[in-house]
Amino acid sequence: MTNTLRITGATRLYAIVGDPIVQVRSPEVFTERFAAAGVNAVLVPAHVPAERFDEVIPALMALGNLDGLLVTVPFKARMLPFASRLGPAAACIGAVNALRREADGSWTGDMFDGAGFVGGIEGKGARIRGRRVLQFGAGGAGSAIAYALAGAGVESIRIVEPDSGRVEALTESLRNAFPDCDVAAATSKRTDVDMVVNASPVGMRPGDGMPGDIGALAADVLVGDVVVSESPTALIQHAIRHGCVWVNGRDMHSGQVEALMGFFASRLSPVGGMDSR
Repeated sequence: MTNTLRITGATRLYAIVGDPIVQVRSPEVFTERFAAAGVNAVLVPAHVPAERFDEVIPALMALGNLDGLLVTVPFKARMLPFASRLGPAAACIGAVNALRREADGSWTGDMFDGAGFVGGIEGKGARIRGRRVLQFGAGGAGSAIAYALAGAGVESIRIVEPDSGRVEALTESLRNAFPDCDVAAATSKRTDVDMVVNASPVGMRPGDGMPGDIGALAADVLVGDVVVSESPTALIQHAIRHGCVWVNGRDMHSGQVEALMGFFASRLSPVGGMDSR
């Protein structure tokens, strides 16, 4: 027996906002999960042009039947002021990728990219605790991943990022939140590491190469890439050639689903409008 969604006047709305938006997979994934749970809700893609962000977002959030938002590039930091309160990850790194409308109409925001990345690794049975990480990128997703890795007990994180101010802000926040984790800007292109993470945009465009000079990898190095692509990125191909365990953007997305369903759970009461067949 499966549940089939019928969209009615009682259907609750969730939206994922970004610019562009055609690449996202969340609408299909979450709408199917809502239907399976007997919840009359849908997640729809909302293309918000970057130059109209400050105009469109308040109007979107004013919809009376909108219960939640997912946020993708390039808005994870820009969405922060629209949250009435922040969860711990969002408060630490200054970015959100999910907001939930509360019963009083206020909005709670938090960041789940890092939790999804860690969940993807755990799904493959790989060890995280004690690893020495070389990470490329310290934007919204990169900051969230570094936060989650520090929380999962990695020994150290070395960050490669062209924006030195961004690195300084992230390392200071992580040192305050996780004093036992050694976090710093990378002083060389390759250090003594056993985990490599690409949290930069490198790999999103056809023909992109590696995010940096990584060199040969031992088979026990864990490799992660946030990019969602039809074919393996150059970094994942490199990991495969060296026999490394790897996770990619699809694994990270899958790892986020349960965490986000839990985040939205208080808004997901089964309501009318479902057919059981």
